[in-house]
Amino acid sequence: MKYNMFQKHYHLMLLPGMILLIIFSVIPLAGIAIAFQDFKMGLGITRSPWIGLENFTYMFELSDSRTIFFNTIYIAFMKIVANMIVPLTFAILLNEVRMQAFKRWVQTIVYLPHFLSWVILAGIIIELTSLDGIVNSLIKAFGGEPIMFLVSNDWFPWIVISSDVWKEFGFNAIIYLAALTGINPTLYEAAEIDGATWLQKLKYVTLPGISPTIVLLATLSIGNILNAGFDQIFNLYNPLVYESGDIIDTYVYRVGIVQAQFGLATAVGLMKSVVALLLIMVSYKLASKYANYRIF
Repeated sequence: MKYNMFQKHYHLMLLPGMILLIIFSVIPLAGIAIAFQDFKMGLGITRSPWIGLENFTYMFELSDSRTIFFNTIYIAFMKIVANMIVPLTFAILLNEVRMQAFKRWVQTIVYLPHFLSWVILAGIIIELTSLDGIVNSLIKAFGGEPIMFLVSNDWFPWIVISSDVWKEFGFNAIIYLAALTGINPTLYEAAEIDGATWLQKLKYVTLPGISPTIVLLATLSIGNILNAGFDQIFNLYNPLVYESGDIIDTYVYRVGIVQAQFGLATAVGLMKSVVALLLIMVSYKLASKYANYRIF
């Protein structure tokens, strides 16, 4: 009897979230039909003419298609790699700090950017990389020529990747710090007795101890290979860097909202969602196989 009562309470707790999920995620799925229509705002979904796969065919015929898919995969992949290496390195180094007050201070400082929106951070980055900003002031102080970072197709992707790492590496390091605390201290003591150096302890104790966490995060990140960060790029990019910075999400925004090509924008977004779903299924399969991680 008590079990049923508690179960009812749990279901009531889930109810608000489920209602929001249905309103904002399930009901809008009906809009997928626009991808197969010559959608007219005045006619709506029910009366707009059906054109089959013409929007998808047109999408692949566009010269921009190859560029936006390459940019999306390239930027997302580099973000995934950098957001694994940098937090892991930071967590290992921070774990070696024995001054707890200093350790907590450093953690607080590096966590802070995670809680700021890209609207705020983009403004900071624009000021830092402007012609009279701090970065170019340092370049000129060392005898170099100022660089217009945010209008250069060579520099823009790296600004996006590095700023994303700056924002997230402190928060992402929490998982690795938690994994490091799970390593048995006696392993380090035994390694010291055997005369192991810091690098040898890192190689034979630390990395093997957190390898399941590394494998798990690496496999789960596969599902984000098409998510290059709309908020960040939308607040940083401009028409001069579309060649290197335009991704699927920003392209869908411009085509769908700005140019009112709703059918094409929906087709691009649908294709991205289908591919992302397949990648998520693959990533969870790999996580289950190599890291013993299961949700269902």
